[in-house]
Amino acid sequence: MLPVKDAENLILNTIEPLTETEPVTLDAVAGRILAQAVTSELDYPHEDNSAMDGYAARSRDLSSASPDQPVTLEIIEEIPAGVSPRHPLQTGQAARIFTGGILPLGADTIVMQEDTQKDGNQVKIFSAATVGQFIRKQGSFYQSKQPLLPSGIKISAPEIAVLAAMQCREISVYCPPRVSIFSSGNELVNPEDKLQRGQLVDSNQSALKELVKAQGAVAIPLGIIKDEPDLIKSAIAQAISSSDIVISTGGVSVGDYDYIENILTELGGTIQINSVAIKPGKPLTFATFPNCYYFGLPGNPVSALVTFWRFVAPAIKKLSGQKSNLTPTFVKAKTQQELRSGGKRETYLWGKIEAIAGEYEFHVAGGSYSSGNLINLAQTNALAILPIGTKFISAQETVEVMLIS
Repeated sequence: MLPVKDAENLILNTIEPLTETEPVTLDAVAGRILAQAVTSELDYPHEDNSAMDGYAARSRDLSSASPDQPVTLEIIEEIPAGVSPRHPLQTGQAARIFTGGILPLGADTIVMQEDTQKDGNQVKIFSAATVGQFIRKQGSFYQSKQPLLPSGIKISAPEIAVLAAMQCREISVYCPPRVSIFSSGNELVNPEDKLQRGQLVDSNQSALKELVKAQGAVAIPLGIIKDEPDLIKSAIAQAISSSDIVISTGGVSVGDYDYIENILTELGGTIQINSVAIKPGKPLTFATFPNCYYFGLPGNPVSALVTFWRFVAPAIKKLSGQKSNLTPTFVKAKTQQELRSGGKRETYLWGKIEAIAGEYEFHVAGGSYSSGNLINLAQTNALAILPIGTKFISAQETVEVMLIS
């Protein structure tokens, strides 16, 4: 069995990012990975503007201003946001200005309105002002043609706001990986089928499809394949010829009906991993083909999800062209219950994590704890990790926790 960290490193060192790109519009860029660094022809801010509601003025006119001896200035115009100033300021003049308003020529400071008193077309200023006070200078946040967003990042709402503000209308992104998914097992039926005695509903394919889509990849569900070597071989051959990654569940252990590893070899694949020292999820297969990667996950529902979160999601991220934040996020938390494991494999116990008084607390899921029981997996958001050799962690002790949402 390969240690968990070694398996992670082997997988990520093997994956080669896709290189095909496509241009997309701003409306279609969410969740995509930037293929090229983005620049803009605009400065940001576009022009000198006010960071406050108040008055634009000349700082040298206000050097003597104080609460006891205010300076009186003539108000020559009003400048709301989006309106171009009409007059340059002369000595003894000010302009009423609002947040975002463009600074008029001659002005070099902003006095916030709390330090002023308006009287008709005049304003009393009760404090001195320094050059540049409350002014957002043109290009102070970003200068045109400089790198704006780097390649290899996943685009979400903040980046979309930046792209929109800087009028980046067409963005080059990597084409998303195509991920085929199938489940194997004679006992499996679809969720909409009538359940007969001895049968099991295939929940893995539904869950994995959504997890794949959440990584920004294209999910291609292939359905349930019966435990017949010819059917499995045909399905895998078709999938590896048309996909960047293939994910199957079931058929990778050592049972009489577990054919997948032999079939992968027959089809020209190289088995890189066939078991990992992880619980749940020991029978994990990772194989490589010239133009495709294959993940054979365990059939037990919790095992399938844990191995996806731990190994497959990072692989999809790297294949997609993402350059950072590939691996899961780990934090330290105090467990609120005793945690136990056999100690022979790195053990992942699912539950909930929450921040209480500045510290993370982990609550292990209640009910029967089994890789075949996905019922108590609902609403969980973290996995507590017990290293190899650790059989027991007391309540209130610190434990490493992997975030899964």
